Parts: sequence; C-alpha cells; structure tokens
Amino acid sequence: MSLLTLSTFPRLELIGAPTPLDYLPRLSDHLGRDIFIKRDDVTPLAMGGNKLRKLEFLAADALREGADVLLTAGAIQSNHVRQTAAVAAKLGLKSMALLENPIASAAENYLSNGNRLLLDLFGTEVIDVPALDDPAAQLQAQAERLEAQGFRPYIVPVGGSNALGALGYVSCAQEIAHQSEGIVDFAAVVVASGSAGTHAGLAVGLEQLLPQTELVGITVSRSVADQQPKVYALQQAVAQRLSLSARAPVTLWDEYYAPQYGAPNDQGQQAIRLLAELEGVLLDPVYSGKAMAGLIDGVARGRFREEGPILFMHTGGAPALFAYHPMD
Repeated sequence: MSLLTLSTFPRLELIGAPTPLDYLPRLSDHLGRDIFIKRDDVTPLAMGGNKLRKLEFLAADALREGADVLLTAGAIQSNHVRQTAAVAAKLGLKSMALLENPIASAAENYLSNGNRLLLDLFGTEVIDVPALDDPAAQLQAQAERLEAQGFRPYIVPVGGSNALGALGYVSCAQEIAHQSEGIVDFAAVVVASGSAGTHAGLAVGLEQLLPQTELVGITVSRSVADQQPKVYALQQAVAQRLSLSARAPVTLWDEYYAPQYGAPNDQGQQAIRLLAELEGVLLDPVYSGKAMAGLIDGVARGRFREEGPILFMHTGGAPALFAYHPMD
C-alpha cells in the first residue's frame, strides 16, 4: 500500500507534520515492558485529538459538495464534536451539533465546561436531544430541516467513523510504520475502540504495513459482542475503498469500560494519575484513560500475543478532565 493510494481521495491538510511517536521510559520501568506512545492528542487544532485525521478527508468531501454547514452529533463532552466545530470555524462554515447527556449528569462542569465550553467559543449551534438512539436518522432529519431553510449541510457521522473518515487512520498506520522502521518492532498496538473508525483504519493499514503487530482495541462503550461487528464492517468498507483485502482478526477487550460510556471508573482514573505522575502526559476519563487501563492490566496478566514493545495510541480528550472534575 502506498501513499499514492490515499492521494486519490480529496484531503485537507489540517495536521501537517507527523505526530510524535515517543518512548515512555518511566512507565516502561514501572511496568517492566517497553511502552511507546503515538501522540495524536497533540494534533494542531482545538486542543488536539484523533478526529482531526478523519476530518481531513470528511471536510474535504464537504467542501467538494459545496456544503456550508458541518452537522454532527455526540455526547455533551464529545471530543469529536469539538474538533468538528473547530474545523468548521477554520473553514468559515456553520457548525451544528445534536448533543445528548449519556450519563444523565447534572454537574455544572459536565454541562458547561471542557469540550462543551469550547463549542460555544467556536460558535456552534447546539441542539440538545434526550438521546441519540438512532443518530443517523436524527442527523438526516436535521439535515432536511436545514435544507428547507436554504442551507447545504454535510453530515459528519458520529466519531467521524465511516469508511471515508477511517482513511485518516490508514494514513496514521503509514506514519507509525515510517517512524518505527529500523528503530523498534512493535509486538502490539493498543487503541480505544468506540465509534470504530480509528480502530478500523489502523486495522487495515497495519495489516498491510506491520502484519506481525497485534492490534488490540479496548472498548469504551460496548461489549465485545456488540463492538466486534461495528469494527469488522468498517474494516471491510475501508479495505474495499482501497481495493485491498482485510483478513486480520478484530481483537477487542471489554473489561475496562464499565459502568458505561462516558462514566469514569477506578481503573481508568488510576491510569490517568499514573501517566500524569510518571510521564507528564494527560489522558482522559472517557477514552484514553480506560484504554491505558487495559494496556496496564494486559501487561500484568500476560494477555498480549507476543513479548516486545507496545505502542499506545493516545487519541486525545484532555479537555474532559475539567468537565469531569470533581469526579465521584
């Protein structure tokens, strides 16, 4: 697979230089295993995060279609909605978001701080909804209302996770392969698995470029039984877009997301504190904290298929630290 393959798709350059791939010496000493980190939390817009890779392709498609509104949906503290709103502001487009409160929190920080605060700064029009029980249909209905008002909306799916958006993480796999070549052979890559686009894109890219490297998705919202079909379907759709076959198995661990999506847990909070104290790296309570908890426990229990260095995908989310404080 070459860069030429991805170059056939319209793409905005929102990230520029590759994000750092760093060794974590103090965490490695603590765990007794070499741990590296891919710093997609430091992408250069709106306090960083993984969704910007997807938006390079999705926003380019929106401009190609002549859209004047980026319309998306997520939780009140959605990193995806925050980054989509920032891209809309950068491009001079209107942004609109359907937001739910998945944990039914009445805490003022959750309702108005963190990512939600940033939406106001970006000028996003927010529509609060009781639940995103069928986000595709809800977004389509809102798009039709906007069209009736004379707008040209472009629907950005939840998490930016469709076959087009997931190409951003095929590109990330290329970065990882290039940055690690001749330096380190990763036994495994660990990533938070939620809306599944990041996981699926990495699965396709790593199968082509680093086929001996195990990819482990730590679920943040669903059981393995519910998450596996989502990742698999996107993995196949991405591969089809690139005229590739995708045969790598989808590996998921689901012991770390309880009690539910968006609700912090003790393992995740301990992982956040550990990375902050040992490496000065900030994780978040919804995605990366729980994924790191899975990595730490996986090392302790010998769950990884092979010995050797592990790469942790830091997908961002630090603004949520302020929204979830104080945490019960």
